[in-house]
Amino acid sequence: PQGDTTPTPQHTHHSHMAEILHVKRQRRQQQAKSGWVGVKVEVDEGLYARNLQLYDVPPVEDISLEEFESFAVDRLKLLRAVEVAKIRASGTRDENYRKQMQEAIKKFMPLTNSESRFHERRKDHVSHFILRLAYCRSEDLRRWFLAQETDLFRFRIEDPDTFRQFVKENNIQYTPISKDQRDSMAAELSTFLFNRRSIDEMTFFMVPFQEALELVKKRLVYLRGGMAYVPQAEMVSIVTGLFRARLSAELTATSKALPNIEEDDRLLPMLAALSKQQVANEFGMKKGDGLTVTAADIPRLAEESFPLCMRHTQDSLARDHHLKHVGRLQYGLFLKGIGLSLEEALMFWRTEFSKVMAVDKFDKQYAYNIRYNYGKEGKRTNYTPYSCMKIIQSNHPGPGENHGCPFRHFDADSLRTRLTSYKVAQADISEILGLVKDHHYQVACTRYFEITHKIPQAEFSLQHPNQYFEESRKIRTNGQSSTGAAGSSSSFSSPSASAAAGAASTAVKTEDTMGDGELDDEAILQAMEDSDNDF
Repeated sequence: PQGDTTPTPQHTHHSHMAEILHVKRQRRQQQAKSGWVGVKVEVDEGLYARNLQLYDVPPVEDISLEEFESFAVDRLKLLRAVEVAKIRASGTRDENYRKQMQEAIKKFMPLTNSESRFHERRKDHVSHFILRLAYCRSEDLRRWFLAQETDLFRFRIEDPDTFRQFVKENNIQYTPISKDQRDSMAAELSTFLFNRRSIDEMTFFMVPFQEALELVKKRLVYLRGGMAYVPQAEMVSIVTGLFRARLSAELTATSKALPNIEEDDRLLPMLAALSKQQVANEFGMKKGDGLTVTAADIPRLAEESFPLCMRHTQDSLARDHHLKHVGRLQYGLFLKGIGLSLEEALMFWRTEFSKVMAVDKFDKQYAYNIRYNYGKEGKRTNYTPYSCMKIIQSNHPGPGENHGCPFRHFDADSLRTRLTSYKVAQADISEILGLVKDHHYQVACTRYFEITHKIPQAEFSLQHPNQYFEESRKIRTNGQSSTGAAGSSSSFSSPSASAAAGAASTAVKTEDTMGDGELDDEAILQAMEDSDNDF
């Protein structure tokens, strides 16, 4: 929309941000000269006098890395829930939409008038600006962040009392037309009122048409002389449009100021991981939790509980007794995450590969790679499984390759054939293909989960193949301790580990054949280490 690209005159946020960054740099230099160890900056409580705000004043305070991470993760989970709720709903006034939004806000970012309201408002404020830093880096990221934040703001402000208070506190003023003017325009004003309410009972506001583009598009306002005549009931859209326009301008300004930020190196990987939406449970092996998977369990678990990407890979491995290098990494880390021990992993891969090659060849060319993934070789890093977003953004599979996300990388016919082979009904396949066509790949996978597990609606936002597996085992085992559900910790996936583990899919793109020219996994591992050093 036109209003998204034009900053308002009173909001020169670029210079405001630059001034704040300059002050912070000066403060750090003075602290360094004076041997400063650490002094807590007092929080401006005036920022949090109310629940809702336009986020026009950035926070200037010290915050721990743990709090930084926690705030960012919760807000990103909330924005994802906002996205899923809108995709699933028939409209923003749908009762199911409202229920999902209320539950997500209550869980991740509540704003109440309880005794904890100061901390809730501070978390909402700070987390918004953290994600603004992470999502200002590209046009696609800005567009996604802008859409979700706008939908969240619209939902929060729809309550009439909240709306009136917000408009008053932020000095947002639009001119209502007089009774005489309304009466003289009654015929024109009634043309867009589909419910034909009496004009005498309504109040109209004059708004510049560029600030009411959404209502103009829906033909819900009357236009004359560059002004839109907006019923009071539709003013929520106007204020939401104002919020969207300001945020759009400030995201652009932040992207220009970002190169000047001299932040701690520990912060930059977090921002990079956030911008790739790599926030999920860190699925990895846990000692002593009693949850294990054996090589013999995998075919059964694949049919019962694997997401489509991993079930497809398992079927390909069972058919060809071989996977190319990116497929081995993606699938091997997934199996590690569901609880397959190193010993069982070596047995599993050796059993399959030895059907088409000598055991000695497997031990020489492939066993090291498996031990490396488990942190037993090389830099001894505990690599974590790939998230949905990492798989979706990976290179498109080439000939003979079986990695990637079927919802993202398969064409429609191939996806339909694959789903049909798994006995998914044609009506359900059409619904899934519709979601895929609109690029809602994770929602399509969630719908596949619901269909194959015979539940009306999943109670989670799918972000990770191992999350899919764990949720499936809960259902398959009626909530009992799930065989094969490895322990997971609710934390940030290590950015350096994620980057290094994924290097083969981004830095290595070589031929991998069954003949003598097959890529030695040592080359992949070296690329992984190089990528880890470069991150």
